[in-house]
Amino acid sequence: MEVNVYNIKGEDTGRKVTLNESIFGVEPNDHAIYLDVKQFMANNRQGTHKSKERSEISGSTRKIGRQKGGGGARRGDLNSPVLVGGGRVFGPRPRDYSFKLNKKVKVLARKSALSYKLKENAIMVVEDFNFDSPKTKCFLTVIKNLNISDKKLLMILPDANKNVYLSARNIKSANIQMISGLNTYRVLDAGAIVFFESAVPVINNILSK
Repeated sequence: MEVNVYNIKGEDTGRKVTLNESIFGVEPNDHAIYLDVKQFMANNRQGTHKSKERSEISGSTRKIGRQKGGGGARRGDLNSPVLVGGGRVFGPRPRDYSFKLNKKVKVLARKSALSYKLKENAIMVVEDFNFDSPKTKCFLTVIKNLNISDKKLLMILPDANKNVYLSARNIKSANIQMISGLNTYRVLDAGAIVFFESAVPVINNILSK
């Protein structure tokens, strides 16, 4: 399938690029998308949560009441979970939430997400550009010319571009990604996806293997 290439003024250049049908035209697999997004979010969890249990509470271990005949639970010392200020029973402990996901499933998830976005007409291609120096104002002008200033933007570059990245860094609704960092979550989260023209053959090469 072919899409038009636009310049930074929002004008059609008259050129077209071909999006690989095996990437942007697959039947989306919702379960693969779910697994990939779940892994992405799980890997971002710190897992540093911790509450003190009975043995970790600072306090006397003296038995505060007799074993039987008190009319209540056998609470033991002041660190008992049944008392205010005592330890917590089965509280959270530090853990690693990350899990393994097969590469083929991750590739299928990215293809499915891109196919969904193409069906929504949320993908466009712009010819490669750069700025002489980082300027947020220049980047805002570009996305305004492309009529996507009111959408959450994901711009995909073939490789690092410091000036473009720094120009977009202060814009809350804009996210700049290299092909190597492209993931399913970012694709689904974006309202508009803009590919640099030179990034299209790269992603066709990577995801069509």
